[in-house]
Amino acid sequence: MTYLSLIAIACSLIVALGALGASIGIAMVGSNHLESSARQPELIGPLQTKLFLIAGLIDAAFLIGAQLPCCLPSLNRSKVNRYFRFV
Repeated sequence: MTYLSLIAIACSLIVALGALGASIGIAMVGSNHLESSARQPELIGPLQTKLFLIAGLIDAAFLIGAQLPCCLPSLNRSKVNRYFRFV
């Protein structure tokens, strides 16, 4: 295996596990929303607003995390050293 193939495998694992975590997080938020809406129906409006806000933040965190592995193969050691001084 070459260096680039290992980077491709690592990037795909990062994106896949990030998608899995985001989908589990949104599912947990949705199930808790349904449970709390069944207990107190008068709070459906405020709870739904918070549900969409939290789901958007979870999805945004996944999309930001998915950008990093896409940029990794294009970086080489000299570019990284220019921005981050490793000791």
